[in-house]
Amino acid sequence: MTQPKLVAGVDCSTQATKVVVCDAATGEVLREGRAPHPDATQVDPAEWLNAWQIASDGLLDDVQALSVGGQQHGMVLLDGSGEVVHPAVLWNDTSSADATTELVEELGGAAAWAEAIGSLPVPSFTVTKLRWVQSAAPDAAARAEAVALPHDWLTHQLAAGRSGIADLTTDRGDASGTGWWSPATNSYRPDLVERAFGRSLVLPRVAGPREVVGETAFGAAIAAGTGDNMAAALGLDLQPGDVAVSLGTSGTAFATCTTPTADPSGFVAGFADATGGYLPLVCTLNAARVMSATAQLLGMELAELDEAALDSSGSNGLVLLPYLDGERTPDLPHSTGLVYGLTRATMQPATMARAAVEGMLCGLADAVDALRVQGIPVERVLLLGGAARSRAVQALAPALLGAPVVLPEPAEYVALGAARQAAWALSGEDTPPTWQVAVGKPESSILSDAEAATIRSRYATVLDGTRPLLAQPRP
Repeated sequence: MTQPKLVAGVDCSTQATKVVVCDAATGEVLREGRAPHPDATQVDPAEWLNAWQIASDGLLDDVQALSVGGQQHGMVLLDGSGEVVHPAVLWNDTSSADATTELVEELGGAAAWAEAIGSLPVPSFTVTKLRWVQSAAPDAAARAEAVALPHDWLTHQLAAGRSGIADLTTDRGDASGTGWWSPATNSYRPDLVERAFGRSLVLPRVAGPREVVGETAFGAAIAAGTGDNMAAALGLDLQPGDVAVSLGTSGTAFATCTTPTADPSGFVAGFADATGGYLPLVCTLNAARVMSATAQLLGMELAELDEAALDSSGSNGLVLLPYLDGERTPDLPHSTGLVYGLTRATMQPATMARAAVEGMLCGLADAVDALRVQGIPVERVLLLGGAARSRAVQALAPALLGAPVVLPEPAEYVALGAARQAAWALSGEDTPPTWQVAVGKPESSILSDAEAATIRSRYATVLDGTRPLLAQPRP
Protein backbone atom coordinates (compact mmCIF):
# COMPACT_ATOMS: atom_id res chain seq x y z
CA MET A 1 0.00 0.00 0.00
CA THR A 2 1.37 3.40 -1.01
CA GLN A 3 2.02 5.71 1.92
CA PRO A 4 0.47 9.20 1.63
CA LYS A 5 2.72 12.18 1.08
CA LEU A 6 2.87 14.32 4.20
CA VAL A 7 3.31 18.08 4.51
CA ALA A 8 3.62 20.39 7.49
CA GLY A 9 2.24 23.86 8.08
CA VAL A 10 3.63 26.27 10.65
CA ASP A 11 1.74 29.15 12.24
CA CYS A 12 4.25 31.48 13.91
CA SER A 13 1.63 33.73 15.51
CA THR A 14 1.76 36.44 18.13
CA GLN A 15 1.04 34.05 20.97
CA ALA A 16 2.43 30.68 19.90
CA THR A 17 3.96 28.48 17.24
CA LYS A 18 1.59 25.79 15.99
CA VAL A 19 2.54 22.93 13.68
CA VAL A 20 0.19 20.60 11.81
CA VAL A 21 1.17 17.59 9.71
CA CYS A 22 -1.33 16.78 6.96
CA ASP A 23 -1.99 14.31 4.18
CA ALA A 24 -0.92 16.30 1.11
CA ALA A 25 -3.80 14.98 -1.00
CA THR A 26 -6.72 15.45 1.41
CA GLY A 27 -5.59 17.92 4.07
CA GLU A 28 -6.42 15.50 6.88
CA VAL A 29 -4.56 16.55 10.01
CA LEU A 30 -2.53 13.62 11.30
CA ARG A 31 -0.33 15.20 13.96
CA GLU A 32 0.01 18.60 15.60
CA GLY A 33 2.06 20.44 18.21
CA ARG A 34 2.17 23.81 19.91
CA ALA A 35 4.55 25.95 22.01
CA PRO A 36 3.95 29.42 23.49
CA HIS A 37 5.69 32.71 22.73
CA PRO A 38 6.47 35.48 25.24
CA ASP A 39 3.59 37.88 25.86
CA ALA A 40 5.28 41.04 24.59
CA THR A 41 5.21 43.48 21.69
CA GLN A 42 9.00 43.19 21.18
CA VAL A 43 10.50 39.69 21.09
CA ASP A 44 13.87 38.06 20.44
CA PRO A 45 13.25 36.04 17.24
CA ALA A 46 15.22 33.19 18.81
CA GLU A 47 12.06 32.59 20.87
CA TRP A 48 10.23 31.65 17.65
CA LEU A 49 12.91 29.17 16.65
CA ASN A 50 12.86 27.63 20.12
CA ALA A 51 9.04 27.37 19.99
CA TRP A 52 9.27 25.74 16.54
CA GLN A 53 11.68 23.13 17.87
CA ILE A 54 9.36 22.31 20.77
CA ALA A 55 6.15 22.33 18.72
CA SER A 56 7.59 20.18 15.91
CA ASP A 57 9.45 17.70 18.10
CA GLY A 58 8.75 14.15 16.90
CA LEU A 59 6.35 15.24 14.13
CA LEU A 60 8.48 15.64 11.02
CA ASP A 61 10.39 12.44 10.27
CA ASP A 62 8.37 11.57 7.15
CA VAL A 63 7.32 15.10 6.09
CA GLN A 64 8.26 15.96 2.50
CA ALA A 65 7.50 19.68 2.46
CA LEU A 66 6.65 22.47 4.86
CA SER A 67 5.70 26.13 4.82
CA VAL A 68 5.58 28.95 7.38
CA GLY A 69 2.65 31.30 7.93
CA GLY A 70 3.80 34.16 10.13
CA GLN A 71 2.35 37.14 11.96
CA GLN A 72 2.37 40.09 9.58
CA HIS A 73 4.31 43.35 9.84
CA GLY A 74 6.88 42.41 12.50
CA MET A 75 10.26 44.11 11.92
CA VAL A 76 13.35 41.89 12.15
CA LEU A 77 16.56 43.88 11.60
CA LEU A 78 19.70 41.93 10.64
CA ASP A 79 23.35 42.82 10.23
CA GLY A 80 25.42 41.63 7.27
CA SER A 81 26.08 38.25 8.85
CA GLY A 82 22.39 37.64 9.50
CA GLU A 83 22.51 38.35 13.24
CA VAL A 84 19.50 40.06 14.80
CA VAL A 85 20.45 43.57 15.97
CA HIS A 86 17.24 44.54 17.80
CA PRO A 87 14.29 42.62 19.26
CA ALA A 88 11.61 42.04 16.64
CA VAL A 89 9.02 44.82 16.86
CA LEU A 90 5.63 43.15 16.41
CA TRP A 91 2.51 44.36 14.64
CA ASN A 92 0.78 45.23 17.93
CA ASP A 93 3.54 47.57 19.11
CA THR A 94 2.16 51.10 18.59
CA SER A 95 5.37 52.96 19.48
CA SER A 96 5.62 54.16 15.88
CA ALA A 97 2.38 56.18 15.99
CA ASP A 98 4.17 59.53 15.63
CA ALA A 99 6.45 58.11 12.94
CA THR A 100 3.33 57.02 11.04
CA THR A 101 1.94 60.55 11.03
CA GLU A 102 5.27 61.90 9.77
CA LEU A 103 5.54 59.39 6.93
CA VAL A 104 1.97 59.86 5.74
CA GLU A 105 2.45 63.62 5.59
CA GLU A 106 5.88 63.45 3.94
CA LEU A 107 4.66 61.39 0.98
CA GLY A 108 1.73 63.71 0.39
CA GLY A 109 -1.09 62.24 2.43
CA ALA A 110 -3.36 59.21 2.47
CA ALA A 111 -4.14 59.19 -1.25
CA ALA A 112 -0.44 59.14 -2.16
CA TRP A 113 0.18 56.11 0.03
CA ALA A 114 -2.90 54.29 -1.28
CA GLU A 115 -1.65 54.84 -4.83
CA ALA A 116 1.89 53.72 -3.94
CA ILE A 117 1.20 50.52 -1.98
CA GLY A 118 -2.59 50.04 -1.92
CA SER A 119 -2.79 50.83 1.80
CA LEU A 120 -2.51 53.69 4.24
CA PRO A 121 0.22 52.85 6.78
CA VAL A 122 -0.80 52.56 10.41
CA PRO A 123 1.56 51.93 13.35
CA SER A 124 1.45 48.17 12.77
CA PHE A 125 3.08 48.50 9.33
CA THR A 126 6.77 47.68 9.13
CA VAL A 127 7.67 50.89 7.31
CA THR A 128 6.62 52.96 10.32
CA LYS A 129 8.77 50.83 12.63
CA LEU A 130 11.80 51.54 10.45
CA ARG A 131 11.33 55.27 11.04
CA TRP A 132 10.76 54.71 14.78
CA VAL A 133 13.88 52.59 15.36
CA GLN A 134 16.12 55.32 13.98
CA SER A 135 15.47 57.47 17.03
CA ALA A 136 14.52 54.78 19.56
CA ALA A 137 17.57 52.53 19.00
CA PRO A 138 20.11 54.38 16.83
CA ASP A 139 22.97 51.95 17.55
CA ALA A 140 20.89 48.99 16.33
CA ALA A 141 19.72 50.99 13.32
CA ALA A 142 23.31 51.81 12.42
CA ARG A 143 24.23 48.09 12.39
CA ALA A 144 21.23 47.00 10.30
CA GLU A 145 21.88 45.82 6.74
CA ALA A 146 18.63 43.95 6.01
CA VAL A 147 15.02 43.89 7.17
CA ALA A 148 12.81 40.79 7.22
CA LEU A 149 9.39 39.75 8.45
CA PRO A 150 8.81 36.99 11.04
CA HIS A 151 7.91 34.37 8.41
CA ASP A 152 10.92 35.42 6.30
CA TRP A 153 13.28 35.01 9.26
CA LEU A 154 11.95 31.64 10.39
CA THR A 155 11.96 30.28 6.82
CA HIS A 156 15.59 31.40 6.52
CA GLN A 157 16.49 29.64 9.77
CA LEU A 158 14.87 26.36 8.69
CA ALA A 159 16.71 26.23 5.36
CA ALA A 160 19.89 24.14 5.48
CA GLY A 161 23.06 25.76 4.24
CA ARG A 162 21.86 29.33 4.50
CA SER A 163 23.79 32.08 6.23
CA GLY A 164 24.04 35.84 6.07
CA ILE A 165 21.35 37.85 4.30
CA ALA A 166 21.90 37.07 0.62
CA ASP A 167 19.27 34.31 0.38
CA LEU A 168 16.39 35.88 2.33
CA THR A 169 13.00 35.24 0.74
CA THR A 170 9.45 36.38 1.34
CA ASP A 171 6.21 36.16 -0.64
CA ARG A 172 3.90 38.74 -2.16
CA GLY A 173 1.24 38.26 0.55
CA ASP A 174 3.49 39.08 3.50
CA ALA A 175 5.47 41.68 1.52
CA SER A 176 2.25 43.59 0.89
CA GLY A 177 2.03 44.41 4.61
CA THR A 178 5.43 46.05 4.87
CA GLY A 179 4.60 49.45 3.43
CA TRP A 180 7.26 49.20 0.69
CA TRP A 181 5.81 46.64 -1.74
CA SER A 182 3.01 47.34 -4.22
CA PRO A 183 0.44 44.61 -4.99
CA ALA A 184 -0.71 46.55 -8.04
CA THR A 185 2.74 46.50 -9.67
CA ASN A 186 4.11 43.36 -7.94
CA SER A 187 7.26 45.26 -7.06
CA TYR A 188 9.21 46.84 -4.22
CA ARG A 189 9.31 50.56 -3.58
CA PRO A 190 12.86 50.91 -2.22
CA ASP A 191 12.41 54.67 -2.18
CA LEU A 192 9.91 54.20 0.67
CA VAL A 193 12.47 52.19 2.65
CA GLU A 194 14.97 55.01 2.16
CA ARG A 195 12.37 57.60 3.15
CA ALA A 196 11.61 55.74 6.37
CA PHE A 197 15.11 54.61 7.31
CA GLY A 198 17.34 57.21 5.71
CA ARG A 199 19.23 54.66 3.60
CA SER A 200 18.69 51.44 1.69
CA LEU A 201 18.45 47.96 3.21
CA VAL A 202 18.63 44.47 1.72
CA LEU A 203 15.07 43.25 1.12
CA PRO A 204 14.07 39.58 0.80
CA ARG A 205 13.49 38.23 -2.69
CA VAL A 206 9.76 37.84 -3.39
CA ALA A 207 9.19 34.17 -4.23
CA GLY A 208 6.32 32.83 -6.32
CA PRO A 209 3.23 31.40 -4.58
CA ARG A 210 4.12 27.74 -5.25
CA GLU A 211 7.89 28.11 -5.32
CA VAL A 212 10.27 25.89 -3.35
CA VAL A 213 12.77 28.24 -1.69
CA GLY A 214 14.98 25.80 0.20
CA GLU A 215 15.33 22.47 1.95
CA THR A 216 15.49 21.55 5.62
CA ALA A 217 18.33 19.62 7.21
CA PHE A 218 16.10 16.51 7.13
CA GLY A 219 15.42 16.85 3.42
CA ALA A 220 11.95 18.44 3.30
CA ALA A 221 11.21 21.07 0.66
CA ILE A 222 10.44 24.53 2.03
CA ALA A 223 7.68 26.48 0.28
CA ALA A 224 7.62 30.27 0.07
CA GLY A 225 5.40 30.76 3.12
CA THR A 226 3.21 33.82 3.63
CA GLY A 227 1.53 36.08 6.17
CA ASP A 228 -0.91 34.67 8.69
CA ASN A 229 -4.03 36.18 7.16
CA MET A 230 -3.05 35.01 3.68
CA ALA A 231 -2.42 31.51 5.03
CA ALA A 232 -5.81 31.53 6.79
CA ALA A 233 -7.54 32.47 3.53
CA LEU A 234 -5.80 29.55 1.83
CA GLY A 235 -6.68 27.20 4.69
CA LEU A 236 -10.33 28.27 4.54
CA ASP A 237 -10.40 28.07 0.73
CA LEU A 238 -12.24 31.41 0.59
CA GLN A 239 -14.47 31.76 -2.47
CA PRO A 240 -15.96 34.90 -4.10
CA GLY A 241 -18.69 36.20 -1.79
CA ASP A 242 -17.02 34.81 1.34
CA VAL A 243 -15.69 37.15 4.02
CA ALA A 244 -13.70 35.70 6.90
CA VAL A 245 -14.12 37.44 10.24
CA SER A 246 -11.56 36.27 12.76
CA LEU A 247 -11.92 37.06 16.46
CA GLY A 248 -8.55 36.30 18.00
CA THR A 249 -6.02 38.59 19.68
CA SER A 250 -6.83 40.99 16.89
CA GLY A 251 -9.98 41.14 14.84
CA THR A 252 -9.79 40.81 11.07
CA ALA A 253 -12.21 40.84 8.18
CA PHE A 254 -10.84 39.79 4.80
CA ALA A 255 -11.80 38.38 1.41
CA THR A 256 -10.08 37.28 -1.78
CA CYS A 257 -10.49 39.07 -5.09
CA THR A 258 -8.87 39.23 -8.51
CA THR A 259 -8.08 42.96 -8.67
CA PRO A 260 -6.06 45.14 -6.26
CA THR A 261 -7.79 47.62 -3.98
CA ALA A 262 -6.57 51.01 -2.77
CA ASP A 263 -8.50 52.69 0.06
CA PRO A 264 -7.24 56.19 0.96
CA SER A 265 -9.46 56.20 4.06
CA GLY A 266 -7.06 53.69 5.58
CA PHE A 267 -9.77 51.28 6.67
CA VAL A 268 -9.02 48.58 4.09
CA ALA A 269 -5.44 47.40 3.60
CA GLY A 270 -4.89 46.44 -0.03
CA PHE A 271 -2.90 43.26 0.55
CA ALA A 272 -1.97 40.48 -1.85
CA ASP A 273 -2.92 36.88 -1.13
CA ALA A 274 -0.89 33.65 -1.24
CA THR A 275 -2.10 32.48 -4.67
CA GLY A 276 -1.34 35.40 -6.99
CA GLY A 277 -4.55 37.33 -6.25
CA TYR A 278 -5.46 39.96 -3.68
CA LEU A 279 -6.65 40.04 -0.08
CA PRO A 280 -8.35 43.29 0.99
CA LEU A 281 -8.32 43.23 4.78
CA VAL A 282 -9.41 45.27 7.77
CA CYS A 283 -7.66 44.68 11.10
CA THR A 284 -8.60 45.84 14.59
CA LEU A 285 -6.37 45.50 17.64
CA ASN A 286 -9.19 44.53 19.98
CA ALA A 287 -11.23 41.35 19.66
CA ALA A 288 -11.35 38.29 21.93
CA ARG A 289 -9.47 40.02 24.72
CA VAL A 290 -12.31 42.52 25.06
CA MET A 291 -14.45 39.67 26.32
CA SER A 292 -11.76 38.17 28.56
CA ALA A 293 -10.94 41.57 30.08
CA THR A 294 -14.62 42.27 30.73
CA ALA A 295 -15.02 38.85 32.34
CA GLN A 296 -12.06 39.60 34.61
CA LEU A 297 -13.56 42.98 35.53
CA LEU A 298 -16.87 41.35 36.41
CA GLY A 299 -15.25 38.48 38.31
CA MET A 300 -16.63 35.92 35.86
CA GLU A 301 -15.29 33.01 33.86
CA LEU A 302 -15.72 33.42 30.10
CA ALA A 303 -18.56 30.89 30.09
CA GLU A 304 -20.35 32.95 32.73
CA LEU A 305 -19.88 36.13 30.70
CA ASP A 306 -21.32 34.34 27.71
CA GLU A 307 -24.41 33.26 29.61
CA ALA A 308 -24.85 36.71 31.14
CA ALA A 309 -24.72 38.38 27.73
CA LEU A 310 -27.31 35.94 26.39
CA ASP A 311 -29.57 36.27 29.42
CA SER A 312 -29.54 40.07 29.24
CA SER A 313 -32.52 41.65 27.52
CA GLY A 314 -30.02 43.96 25.79
CA SER A 315 -27.42 46.58 26.54
CA ASN A 316 -30.20 49.13 27.17
CA GLY A 317 -28.20 52.00 25.69
CA LEU A 318 -24.87 51.04 27.26
CA VAL A 319 -22.05 51.35 24.71
CA LEU A 320 -18.54 49.95 25.10
CA LEU A 321 -15.92 51.31 22.69
CA PRO A 322 -13.44 48.44 23.01
CA TYR A 323 -10.13 50.21 22.38
CA LEU A 324 -8.38 48.59 25.33
CA ASP A 325 -5.00 48.34 23.56
CA GLY A 326 -5.31 51.46 21.43
CA GLU A 327 -6.76 50.87 17.98
CA ARG A 328 -5.54 50.30 14.45
CA THR A 329 -8.87 50.63 12.62
CA PRO A 330 -10.03 53.30 13.10
CA ASP A 331 -6.53 54.76 13.42
CA LEU A 332 -6.55 55.73 17.11
CA PRO A 333 -3.28 54.26 18.44
CA HIS A 334 -3.32 56.29 21.67
CA SER A 335 -6.95 55.61 22.53
CA THR A 336 -8.35 53.83 25.56
CA GLY A 337 -11.60 51.97 26.09
CA LEU A 338 -14.69 54.02 26.83
CA VAL A 339 -18.04 53.13 28.43
CA TYR A 340 -20.98 55.41 27.63
CA GLY A 341 -24.53 55.35 28.96
CA LEU A 342 -24.00 54.29 32.58
CA THR A 343 -27.11 54.54 34.71
CA ARG A 344 -28.21 52.60 37.74
CA ALA A 345 -30.22 50.42 35.37
CA THR A 346 -27.31 49.69 33.02
CA MET A 347 -24.61 49.32 35.70
CA GLN A 348 -25.32 45.61 35.92
CA PRO A 349 -23.04 42.64 35.14
CA ALA A 350 -25.34 41.20 32.47
CA THR A 351 -25.72 44.55 30.73
CA MET A 352 -21.97 45.14 30.76
CA ALA A 353 -21.38 41.63 29.39
CA ARG A 354 -23.82 42.29 26.55
CA ALA A 355 -22.23 45.69 25.80
CA ALA A 356 -18.78 44.07 25.58
CA VAL A 357 -19.94 41.55 22.99
CA GLU A 358 -21.84 44.19 21.03
CA GLY A 359 -18.90 46.61 21.10
CA MET A 360 -16.45 44.03 19.81
CA LEU A 361 -18.83 42.98 17.03
CA CYS A 362 -19.67 46.57 16.06
CA GLY A 363 -15.98 47.18 15.43
CA LEU A 364 -15.91 44.16 13.09
CA ALA A 365 -19.21 45.18 11.48
CA ASP A 366 -17.57 48.48 10.52
CA ALA A 367 -14.75 46.39 9.02
CA VAL A 368 -17.14 44.31 6.91
CA ASP A 369 -18.90 47.48 5.73
CA ALA A 370 -15.54 48.93 4.67
CA LEU A 371 -15.01 45.88 2.44
CA ARG A 372 -18.45 46.44 0.92
CA VAL A 373 -17.46 50.02 0.07
CA GLN A 374 -14.48 48.62 -1.86
CA GLY A 375 -16.87 46.56 -3.98
CA ILE A 376 -16.31 43.25 -2.18
CA PRO A 377 -19.48 41.11 -2.19
CA VAL A 378 -20.50 39.83 1.24
CA GLU A 379 -22.75 36.82 0.69
CA ARG A 380 -21.74 34.98 3.84
CA VAL A 381 -19.39 35.45 6.78
CA LEU A 382 -17.10 32.68 7.99
CA LEU A 383 -16.65 33.34 11.71
CA LEU A 384 -13.51 31.95 13.31
CA GLY A 385 -11.07 32.52 16.16
CA GLY A 386 -11.33 31.98 19.89
CA ALA A 387 -14.26 34.34 20.47
CA ALA A 388 -16.26 32.68 17.67
CA ARG A 389 -16.95 29.84 20.12
CA SER A 390 -19.04 32.22 22.24
CA ARG A 391 -22.76 31.51 21.99
CA ALA A 392 -23.49 35.19 22.52
CA VAL A 393 -21.21 36.13 19.63
CA GLN A 394 -22.88 33.55 17.41
CA ALA A 395 -26.34 34.83 18.34
CA LEU A 396 -25.57 38.53 17.76
CA ALA A 397 -23.21 38.34 14.79
CA PRO A 398 -25.59 37.69 11.84
CA ALA A 399 -27.71 40.79 12.36
CA LEU A 400 -24.81 43.05 13.37
CA LEU A 401 -22.60 41.92 10.48
CA GLY A 402 -25.50 42.05 8.04
CA ALA A 403 -24.95 38.65 6.41
CA PRO A 404 -25.51 34.95 7.03
CA VAL A 405 -22.86 33.63 9.44
CA VAL A 406 -21.40 30.13 9.35
CA LEU A 407 -18.81 28.58 11.64
CA PRO A 408 -16.04 26.56 10.03
CA GLU A 409 -15.07 23.51 12.04
CA PRO A 410 -12.53 24.64 14.68
CA ALA A 411 -9.03 24.20 13.26
CA GLU A 412 -5.66 25.91 13.01
CA TYR A 413 -6.45 27.55 9.68
CA VAL A 414 -3.21 29.53 9.40
CA ALA A 415 -1.17 26.35 9.86
CA LEU A 416 -3.54 24.46 7.54
CA GLY A 417 -3.13 27.12 4.86
CA ALA A 418 0.64 26.93 5.19
CA ALA A 419 0.43 23.13 4.86
CA ARG A 420 -1.77 23.49 1.77
CA GLN A 421 0.82 25.83 0.26
CA ALA A 422 3.52 23.23 1.00
CA ALA A 423 1.42 20.56 -0.73
CA TRP A 424 0.99 22.89 -3.71
CA ALA A 425 4.75 23.45 -3.96
CA LEU A 426 5.33 19.70 -3.66
CA SER A 427 2.83 18.90 -6.42
CA GLY A 428 4.11 21.34 -9.03
CA GLU A 429 0.50 21.85 -10.21
CA ASP A 430 -0.88 25.20 -11.38
CA THR A 431 -3.46 25.41 -8.57
CA PRO A 432 -3.47 24.38 -4.89
CA PRO A 433 -4.82 20.93 -4.03
CA THR A 434 -8.52 20.76 -3.17
CA TRP A 435 -9.00 20.30 0.56
CA GLN A 436 -12.48 20.19 2.03
CA VAL A 437 -13.44 22.73 4.72
CA ALA A 438 -16.34 21.69 6.96
CA VAL A 439 -18.75 24.46 7.95
CA GLY A 440 -21.91 24.39 10.03
CA LYS A 441 -25.38 25.59 9.18
CA PRO A 442 -26.04 29.36 9.19
CA GLU A 443 -26.40 30.75 12.70
CA SER A 444 -29.72 32.22 13.88
CA SER A 445 -29.71 35.77 15.23
CA ILE A 446 -31.54 36.86 18.39
CA LEU A 447 -31.61 40.43 17.05
CA SER A 448 -34.00 41.84 14.50
CA ASP A 449 -32.56 43.99 11.74
CA ALA A 450 -34.06 47.06 13.42
CA GLU A 451 -32.47 46.21 16.78
CA ALA A 452 -29.11 45.67 15.11
CA ALA A 453 -29.40 48.99 13.29
CA THR A 454 -30.11 50.77 16.60
CA ILE A 455 -27.09 49.21 18.28
CA ARG A 456 -24.79 50.10 15.41
CA SER A 457 -26.14 53.65 15.15
CA ARG A 458 -25.62 54.21 18.86
CA TYR A 459 -22.06 52.84 18.61
CA ALA A 460 -21.26 55.11 15.65
CA THR A 461 -22.69 58.16 17.43
CA VAL A 462 -20.57 57.57 20.53
CA LEU A 463 -17.45 56.93 18.44
CA ASP A 464 -17.90 60.06 16.33
CA GLY A 465 -18.70 62.20 19.37
CA THR A 466 -15.71 61.06 21.41
CA ARG A 467 -13.08 60.78 18.66
CA PRO A 468 -11.20 63.94 19.77
CA LEU A 469 -10.96 62.49 23.30
CA LEU A 470 -9.85 59.08 22.01
CA ALA A 471 -7.11 60.71 19.93
CA GLN A 472 -5.43 62.09 23.06
CA PRO A 473 -2.31 60.33 24.47
CA ARG A 474 -2.99 57.45 26.83
CA PRO A 475 -2.65 58.44 30.52
